Amino acid sequence: MEREVMLAGIGGQGVQLAAALLARAATLEGRHVLSLGTYGGTMRGGNTESVVVVGDAPLHSPPIVSRVWSALVVHPRFWAPVRAKLTAGSLVWTDPTRFDEALPEGVQKFEVPAAQLASDCGAPVAAALVLVAAFCGGTGLVGLDALCGALAACLPPYRQEHLPKNTEALRAGFAAAPAAAPPAWPAQAVA
Repeated sequence: MEREVMLAGIGGQGVQLAAALLARAATLEGRHVLSLGTYGGTMRGGNTESVVVVGDAPLHSPPIVSRVWSALVVHPRFWAPVRAKLTAGSLVWTDPTRFDEALPEGVQKFEVPAAQLASDCGAPVAAALVLVAAFCGGTGLVGLDALCGALAACLPPYRQEHLPKNTEALRAGFAAAPAAAPPAWPAQAVA
C-alpha cells in the first residue's frame, strides 16, 4: 500500500522542511519513502511543493505522481496544480484562515488553525509543521514520536535554536488533529 502526500504553499513557509520531516519520520517507523521537492525561481513568495510517497513495501517509481491521496495546502496561491491531482476520496488539509477554495467533488477537507497554533507555541513561522503534525495525528501516517525524533535531523544547523518551539508546535498540531480523518493504514498494517 502506498500513500501519496503533496505539500504545497509559497516559498518561505516551511513546506520543504515539513515534507522532509514527514519523509524522515516515516523511515524512522520502518516505512519505505520517496520524496521530491520542487519550487519556483524565487526563494520567498514563489510556488513550492513537495510530494512524499510512503509505502509499506519497497517503492519502485519516482515520486512524480498524477494523483495524490492527501494534500496539505499551506497557502492557496498555487492551488490549481494541487487541485488537478485530487480524486474522489482524496484528503485536503488546510488552515481555514488561509484557505477557502472550492474542492472537487468527493474530496474531504480537514481544517486546522495551524497559523494560530504555531503562534501560540511561540513559533509563528511553523504553521506547516503544525499542519503536517495534525495530518499525521488524524490519519496515523506516522506517529508523534517519529515526527519529534526526526525534527532535529531536518533542521539545518543555523535553525537548531528553534528546536524546542518547533517540537511544541508539532505536539500542538498532533493534538489538534480532527478525529474524523480516515486512517492511512489498515489496522493490520500499522507498525
